[in-house]
Amino acid sequence: MASKEPLVISDKNQMRKWSRRMRSQGKTIGLVPTMGYLHEGHISLIRQAHNLADVIAVSIYVNPGQFSPTEDLSTYPSDFDGDIRKLMAVSGGVDVVFHPHNLYDYGSNTKKTKSGSDNDGVVLSCIEEKGMGHETWVRVENLEKGLCGKSRPIFFRGVATIVTKLFNIVEPDVAVFGKKDYQQWRIIQRMVRDLDFSVEVIGSEITRESDGLAMSSRNVHLLPEERKKALSISKSLLGAKSAAENGQVNCEKLRNLVIQAVSEAGGRIDYAEIVDQESLETVESIKSPAVFCVAAWFGKVRLIDNMEINL
Repeated sequence: MASKEPLVISDKNQMRKWSRRMRSQGKTIGLVPTMGYLHEGHISLIRQAHNLADVIAVSIYVNPGQFSPTEDLSTYPSDFDGDIRKLMAVSGGVDVVFHPHNLYDYGSNTKKTKSGSDNDGVVLSCIEEKGMGHETWVRVENLEKGLCGKSRPIFFRGVATIVTKLFNIVEPDVAVFGKKDYQQWRIIQRMVRDLDFSVEVIGSEITRESDGLAMSSRNVHLLPEERKKALSISKSLLGAKSAAENGQVNCEKLRNLVIQAVSEAGGRIDYAEIVDQESLETVESIKSPAVFCVAAWFGKVRLIDNMEINL
């Protein structure tokens, strides 16, 4: 049975007023930040938020600050009306959807920044390329360097900045992030700790398709044959986890298992790293809680997945 229709707010000042009104009534606020095109993975985050807070806010905003001009911002899938229908179908519903048009629009145009290729090799975000006048960025300096940070050097700067903006606008008590984006979750946790945000950051387990593929908004771009081949990621990660639990704790050998399986399936490895769950530093042997993180290309689609290994 469909739930109530959520209040949709696009203005950040109105969003802040709503949150403060809820708090004045003694209610706790849960936030689930998304970029829309919702799937069951997002819905699982909302269900978890219901267990942690009295009222639920979902943000839907494709953040240009985390994309470089050469990345897939313009092709990122969107279906706002469909998203609202999915939110209404969630048990307990969602109280508010924060759907801003542009969180980097300050009402004045500034001089256009040079594009990344003409700017001494410095990678810019879509925001900087368009000259929006935004020049304040939040960085979690060490955690952002490895894994996805190697091939997407501005990505986590953009994520940390937009999440800071969302926290300042929505003022939630708790925020739920998916562990599929493991590095992102750890970066937000560290940022909240270091900058004394009064927000509890919760990591929710990966939601998978029935065949094991980690749910992602980008999966829609996979051709049917590519999708079958992409199962090599989750299958090989499960194999590596099983091997570790059976005593194979040499990370190079475990990495080779996954790299070989994904490569033989036609995937192009971006990275396959076993890192400490907290520091995200690579480990040579699994002696404490670790996580095996993988990013690989199948066709034109870059997929990420991970598996925690707790021996």
